[in-house]
Amino acid sequence: MSAFLSHKSYLKFFNSPDSDLQGFITAAMSLGSFFGSLASSFVSEPFGRRAALLCCAFFWCVGAAIQSSSQNVAQLIIGRIISGFGVGFGSSVAPIYGSELAPRKIRGFIGGLFQFSVTLGILIMFYICFGCGKIDGTASFRIAWGIQIVPGLLLFIGVFFIPESPRWLAKNGLWDECETIVANIQAKGNREDADVQIEISEIKEQLLIDEHVKDFTYGDLFKKKYIQRTFTAIFAQIWQQLTGMNVMMYYIVYIFEMAGYSGDANLVASSIQYVLNTCTTVPALYFLDKLGRRPVLLFGAAAMMAFQFAVAGLLATYSEPIANYNGSDTVKIRIPKSEGGAAKGVIACCYLFVCSFATSWGVGIWLYVSEMWGDNVSRQRGTALATSANWIFNFAIAMFTPSAFKNITWKTYCIYATFCACMFVHVFFGFPETRGRRLEEIAQIWEDKVPAWRSGSWQPRVPLLSDKQLEEKLSVQHNEGGLIQSDQTSGNEKEIVEHVPAKNETV
Repeated sequence: MSAFLSHKSYLKFFNSPDSDLQGFITAAMSLGSFFGSLASSFVSEPFGRRAALLCCAFFWCVGAAIQSSSQNVAQLIIGRIISGFGVGFGSSVAPIYGSELAPRKIRGFIGGLFQFSVTLGILIMFYICFGCGKIDGTASFRIAWGIQIVPGLLLFIGVFFIPESPRWLAKNGLWDECETIVANIQAKGNREDADVQIEISEIKEQLLIDEHVKDFTYGDLFKKKYIQRTFTAIFAQIWQQLTGMNVMMYYIVYIFEMAGYSGDANLVASSIQYVLNTCTTVPALYFLDKLGRRPVLLFGAAAMMAFQFAVAGLLATYSEPIANYNGSDTVKIRIPKSEGGAAKGVIACCYLFVCSFATSWGVGIWLYVSEMWGDNVSRQRGTALATSANWIFNFAIAMFTPSAFKNITWKTYCIYATFCACMFVHVFFGFPETRGRRLEEIAQIWEDKVPAWRSGSWQPRVPLLSDKQLEEKLSVQHNEGGLIQSDQTSGNEKEIVEHVPAKNETV
């Protein structure tokens, strides 16, 4: 949408939407994503991760078709809501799918590819819209919105060529397929590889722990066992929105108009921001696994706070009031041409803010929320609930920002900078480190109530099974064939690997 906010054909066809209506047009997709996120678990859990991704592609394509053929604002909003419903499926399921499929040593890299792909898609679509904006008439935005169908179709077709999540297969008793996929990913098909054996055994052990839980619901996320991680995940996604990043993405044209840029100069300056957003996502793929999740998130919060306050200070000092700029009631201040240095300073701070976000919270939160649950029971619904919080705040911010620019101008940035300070404190005291942990190990961090600032050096305990638990475990594993058993010795925790023959195996 951002490339067309000041486009004459768009404004003429849709009767120059005021700040409130434009806010709702932009936010409509986020509203649909909120409901799609909540609905995703009802498809992903019984039918698999791939089925949910198919729903994502289907709703996206339908919504894009409706948008590109819009005859009025109502049809455009409906199309964006339907597309957003599909986005809700994808944004909930894709990070989980990646975390369940990836070897733990590169799980950060794989999770980061999700956000990198998002930023790359934004960049490609912005330039497509920029080019289409040179076309006269309504074809400019219709072609741009119609092109969105192409990646939706590619996703729909591509889903048939990717494997199902091994943890979902295991949960549904499809152990042979589960072991094949894990072996192909981690050891080029070698089922006897040590990493493969450990991964399979941990999946089995976690399923044994979770098997007594039937029909896990959203309400169960707020019970004593899960409530701490539930609120952590929800606030992680909320904080990501309250950084103010989507203000930069959705309304970058307005921001640079305040800095004194207009026309193609505005769009070119805006496009540089999208390039930086994509390129600086790449280092995050390395930093998240090398440095850890917590240091990266802490750095990002501090840096974004500084650059938001800088933008507010420059606009407060050098901008002048204006009225009805470019036919819009949203932009109320503008830096005059005589203050070119201040205008460049605003743009530089916007660029540095985007770089800070892309290398930290842009990638980190989607990865963190997908891996922090620690068990199969809560992961899908917990991630879906947290993602829905992301989208409902995305909706609120998209609605709020045009009115905020209209009424409090530069003070808008002070609000988001303050949120960045709050999230720094929350990460330090409430976000445990998950780097290098198997998904099943992460549950122990929550259960042992390890302080977040000590979680990086924490070592997992090895549980001591009772005779009854051990007997039940042996019985199940005899039927499955093979066991990696955890034992505990007094004062010296160690992992003992013991092979128990299957019923039909000759010793």
